[in-house]
Amino acid sequence: MNKSQLIDTLAARFDGNRKQAAHALESVLDTITREVAKGEKVAITGFGSFEKRVRDARWVRNPRTGERIKAKKTAIPKFSAGADLKAVVSGAKKLPRLTLTAAGATAKKATAKKTTTAKTAAKKAPAKKTAAKKTTAKKAPAAKKTAAKKTTAKKAPAKKAPAKKSAAKKTTAKKTTARKTAKKA
Repeated sequence: MNKSQLIDTLAARFDGNRKQAAHALESVLDTITREVAKGEKVAITGFGSFEKRVRDARWVRNPRTGERIKAKKTAIPKFSAGADLKAVVSGAKKLPRLTLTAAGATAKKATAKKTTTAKTAAKKAPAKKTAAKKTTAKKAPAAKKTAAKKTTAKKAPAKKAPAKKSAAKKTTAKKTTARKTAKKA
């Protein structure tokens, strides 16, 4: 579940008001982030706690080269799950059934329809994209061929110059061959 989907789920509890749900989520996340950054511990009973941990400077090894490097002192966020969260995730405890208001249930159905439509559109969209990629792929090599022909045509005069040099080498080779045959005779 991503942030947008979480907001949609929370909107069902806010009588379908997505804007209020988004504001509530942003407020909670912002408050937790600010307090942890200050070094405070944020504990939500049953859910878990967030805290700032300081990692001391230490020697680490670069996996690519094997070289030892000194890592600086850093601060990292740490989350520890609470007992209730652990029990629900492991299956030892069941969550009570969620009851929504009438407006919330209608909003949830509308959201479900939107996501179903979006999923259907997403399935159709890649087929169109691949067709677009295929046509671009066909056009690209043609463009490369014409560019290659132009560069070949430009390089052709440059090839003639080395040919003259090789002709000079051949005449030198002929002269040395002629001298050798003259010496033998």
